[in-house]
Amino acid sequence: MATDFDFRKRAVRGLTAQIGVYVLCDLDGVPIYVGQSKAGIRSRVARHLTSARSDIIANRQIDVWEIAYVWTYPEPDRLQIGLLEARLFHHFNPKSQLMNGTQPAFLDDGIPVPTPLQRVQVMSDAEIVSKKDPTQRLPRQADHYAQIVGHFVAVKNSTQVARAMNAHFERLRKYHAGLLGIAEPDEDAPEE
Repeated sequence: MATDFDFRKRAVRGLTAQIGVYVLCDLDGVPIYVGQSKAGIRSRVARHLTSARSDIIANRQIDVWEIAYVWTYPEPDRLQIGLLEARLFHHFNPKSQLMNGTQPAFLDDGIPVPTPLQRVQVMSDAEIVSKKDPTQRLPRQADHYAQIVGHFVAVKNSTQVARAMNAHFERLRKYHAGLLGIAEPDEDAPEE
């Protein structure tokens, strides 16, 4: 199923324009990237979703095909945005490795992780269901992984790209298992 850009555009317009931190989540609602914006969350997320980032590495880190949800954490104090980003990164990363190339310093200040102000679905329900199909998701992830490996080998052998590569590989492994789970038994195979 093709991306419903009209749905996405309407959904992004509903995001806050405040400064702060945002979390991009995949088709399953799993966080895949934590970012910050000191110019406005809505405009920053819109740039992610259109791959309009000026940084080629950032464009390869995240496959926008997978981004179905955005969580927002406004923070009016510019000096606190980096701390909030680190807190959220270290909260979500152990659960499922994030695509962030740069890992913020660990922060254990005892402050609990806040609840997001918004949880906005930026992809239609029908598109999410269609894209969750393992026969679509695995080939897409394999292609994206191949692209980031190619960039790592030919252009930039860095820890930033390596972190993103590793996160994509773990996702690829999960989607591979999902595809094998729907494999039909081979009628001609001898029984074990």
